[in-house]
Amino acid sequence: MTYRLGLMLGLGTPEIALAAEERWEIAPAEIRRVLPAIILPGQAERITRAEFTTMPHLLTSLKGDPAELVGPTMGYRLRDVDVVDGVVYSNGMTLHLRQRRSKLGLGKLRDMGRGAMYESWVGNRWFGNWLTDDCLTYRLAETAGQPITTRQAGAGHVPRYEELLSMAPGRMTDAHLDEAILFDDHPNNGHRIDRAQDMRSRLLGALPVAGPQSVFLLRGHSGDHRILENEREIAERLERDLGFRIMFPEDHSVDDLMAACANAPIVAGVEGSQLNHGLVAMPPGSTLLTIQPPDRATTAMKLLTDRWQQRFAMVIAHGNSSSFSVDWQDLVRTVDLIHTSGAKNSS
Repeated sequence: MTYRLGLMLGLGTPEIALAAEERWEIAPAEIRRVLPAIILPGQAERITRAEFTTMPHLLTSLKGDPAELVGPTMGYRLRDVDVVDGVVYSNGMTLHLRQRRSKLGLGKLRDMGRGAMYESWVGNRWFGNWLTDDCLTYRLAETAGQPITTRQAGAGHVPRYEELLSMAPGRMTDAHLDEAILFDDHPNNGHRIDRAQDMRSRLLGALPVAGPQSVFLLRGHSGDHRILENEREIAERLERDLGFRIMFPEDHSVDDLMAACANAPIVAGVEGSQLNHGLVAMPPGSTLLTIQPPDRATTAMKLLTDRWQQRFAMVIAHGNSSSFSVDWQDLVRTVDLIHTSGAKNSS
């Protein structure tokens, strides 16, 4: 089901693959066990609308799958490729990498020769997908040639992540390539899971990491408008009663976030991109606890916890996506359920 959810999120084989003159399998399809989400009884019944998918698919994805068929990782070689305003053109086929910024026609194209593209539309739209999807595909690109991207040098946390991950892509706007290599790298097969653990190792490096303390990552008013009205109150109680560390990612460096989350049993917060700082650092077997409004429920981040070999938990709040609040007892009971589930998995 997580594989099918990925397809619905637009992470499937791109149409432009039909223009490839050569294609090859990088990693084979396989059968994998997908663990269920950790969620209290009655919580799923609160969900009124699914984000990115349908309600039936969302509810089914919560159950996991003891034997899910996960697709292969593929590579595609294309000739005579134009990249114009975030759109890749080849042999009558297209691939949109981001929202177009102009309706003007072709200008002068920079000749880039050949390169391997690793970016995605979702990665250009959301920081979290850039970090957890595109940065993994970069490892494929660097083995196939010169990694290239239309994403310009970033601000905020992005430069440090690129430094820690040894990412030095060629950057382009409008360009022509004699040869371009693209990838279908969305399936959570063993090859991608191994790259996720390699990424974690690169990020942690020789950092002096904290002990096993859970972390609550504040969302605040950053990102898409999604406000947990009692976020500060919940954070203070988690810190006081359950020993969580409270962090607002925008106030901390990448190194601080990696060190804090590297041994965290639980990283919690409002579902959103800020949680990805914790997800890429957390150890296998830890849990990502997401707080979600009832009219914007999603298991998109479960695709990521499955990839990083972690557990995914969710609490459904009250209200709507622009303004909601979470019940303290629901949160505490879910934390207890996480600990219980962890004990069962280790026995």
